[in-house]
Amino acid sequence: MKPILRDPSTGRILDSVELVDADSNAVLGDLDAVRVLDGVRCPNLTLDTDLYELTMVAGYKVLGRSRQRACFDLYYRQNPDNGAFCIFSGLESVINYINNLGMYPDDLEYLESLGIFSADALAALASGIKFTGDVWAVPEGTVVFPQEPLIRVVGPIAEAQILETTMLALVGHQTLIATKAARMCMATGGAPVVDFGTRRAHGVQAALYGARAAYIGGCVGTSNVKAGKLFGIPVRGTHAHSWVESFENEIESFHGFADTFPNNCVLLVDTYDTIQGIRRAIQVARDMRESGNTLNGIRIDSGDLAYYSKAARNMLDAAGFPEVKILASSDLDEWIIESLRAQGASIDIWCVGTRLITSYQTPALGVVYKLMAADREDGVLVPKIKISQNPNKVTNPGVKKIVRFFNGNGRMIGDLLAEVDEPLPTGEPVRAHHPMYDYMKKTYKQPYRAEEVMVPIFREGRQVYELPSLEEIRQRATRQVESLEPEYKRLPNPHLYKVSLSDKLHKIKRDLLKHYEDKNHVSNK
Repeated sequence: MKPILRDPSTGRILDSVELVDADSNAVLGDLDAVRVLDGVRCPNLTLDTDLYELTMVAGYKVLGRSRQRACFDLYYRQNPDNGAFCIFSGLESVINYINNLGMYPDDLEYLESLGIFSADALAALASGIKFTGDVWAVPEGTVVFPQEPLIRVVGPIAEAQILETTMLALVGHQTLIATKAARMCMATGGAPVVDFGTRRAHGVQAALYGARAAYIGGCVGTSNVKAGKLFGIPVRGTHAHSWVESFENEIESFHGFADTFPNNCVLLVDTYDTIQGIRRAIQVARDMRESGNTLNGIRIDSGDLAYYSKAARNMLDAAGFPEVKILASSDLDEWIIESLRAQGASIDIWCVGTRLITSYQTPALGVVYKLMAADREDGVLVPKIKISQNPNKVTNPGVKKIVRFFNGNGRMIGDLLAEVDEPLPTGEPVRAHHPMYDYMKKTYKQPYRAEEVMVPIFREGRQVYELPSLEEIRQRATRQVESLEPEYKRLPNPHLYKVSLSDKLHKIKRDLLKHYEDKNHVSNK
């Protein structure tokens, strides 16, 4: 079936590749050109969700419970790749999604065809889906940790519920890729990392938004042309082995590429014999120099990267080309990069693909969206808790905020989850409780600086947050990683960053657990 796209304000069905300018109704081009084209409206993602979100929303409406106020937290339970942190990404996508919620006639026709929804349920959905509540979130590019709310949603329960699946998909994927990129950039010791992952991504949308997330995480460029067009990310690329193979010989292919792209020439030297390829690249570099041009670099894509990169550096330097960069690719990840550097590899630019764009070792981030409070028909939000035999899955109840502590050197030393009405610490000792184990506590003492991490995004359904530029987000991520102590950034066995509960929140959780134990709602099995 051909995908159906519409103008979100009028519902007019568009061609599958059309977007309409808000003022002129002129067709602007690709659906993904949402962020950068003035006046272009974002696509509607309301049905990009799980069925049970719609059944719950319809159920709340039919039963007259849709206006009950509730608080949901979006968070994750465990860092990927046994790391110490994540880089939050995907907030801009979430904002665009919320701003464009809506149910259209053909959506309702499809749902009716499933034979699942009663007439009352369909009528309830037809009455409209629009978010009118409040959203607070961590700014994109912020270093975050397990169990703390990345996004807090407070509003009518039906409206808050519908957001779950799509937000999890948007945030989980982009945060995962931004984090992987940050880890790879740490492994290179500051040498540039370029995203070459488009062809191995789990679809073109994953490649596009993965490229954006990787740029936030520290990559200096991407091979993804659309990401360059839409987000302004520098685009990088060389040529494939097929280019070399299509010519009668390697030197002819090199000359052909250099003649065609004299200002952006990087030669892939390992199609046949890598050492011979380097020698031929040096010959092309000489010819380019005579004509007033410069060979930018060579790329090695196979074999022993440590050996060949050192050999290439020696050969290039001896030939008088110390400025020519050496690029390396070939299934690189942070552990391989760290190992190659330890072996003295002479690699200037690291081109990473599959293991970045798919977060190969940990291909999914365990993001969840849990009810933390609900009202009693009087508008007062009462903390709620989910019980589990797995302590890591017991929720931290209440309407919460994140307080981050910094030491005198401006380094992050721990986060505290507190009720939103608790005052920000200003110098007094602060006791912090482990979320799961009562015997584990710590106290923050002077000198410290405390600041709230979350900021308002929507108030009563209206966006109040001004979107930063991608460069600002990227710079924030860089500053955030720099504010971590080195022990949190090492790849093997990083130090555990503390996320704790305030006295008040700890008491709320303990009292709820005691309540359910007394009521025999918790099995001893």
